[in-house]
Amino acid sequence: MPCPGYFHAWEEMHLRLFGWIRKMFFLCYDNNVLRYIFYGGLTTLVNLGVYALERKLFGIPVLPANVISVAASILFAYFTNSRFVFHTKARGFGEHFSEFVRFVGARLSTMAIEVFGVTWMAEGLHIDDMVAKFVTQFIVLALNYVFSKFLIFTKGRKRIDTRDNS
Repeated sequence: MPCPGYFHAWEEMHLRLFGWIRKMFFLCYDNNVLRYIFYGGLTTLVNLGVYALERKLFGIPVLPANVISVAASILFAYFTNSRFVFHTKARGFGEHFSEFVRFVGARLSTMAIEVFGVTWMAEGLHIDDMVAKFVTQFIVLALNYVFSKFLIFTKGRKRIDTRDNS
């Protein structure tokens, strides 16, 4: 039977470890870049998972499978980004709808980059389509962050003024 001091040390170690994990979690959660990377990773998993199911399980051709998987990930990304990453300040249907339209517009532009990039790499360069899909995710992730932070979820903070003041 272990001595009482051993149990106390074990309990104290667990409390310190839990405290450190909790501190790291909140430190990371307070950083919107890290939150974006986390939820962007989940969005990428949705994208790749839907794509893999469509291609491998249902035999859907590359282009339609890619369009469907990107559309599913756009919907997932809007809800996670607006709520958990950028903590949208939009109120009411009109403001949310405006954000959603800007979000979808930006994502459609990166979807075009992704869809045509994957198709070009897979069919033109004869790179495995899953490898091509994975490579395009890095470009899309960076562009989507810039669009979301500076063009979409701007309610409650100053927008970038792109007008020429001269």
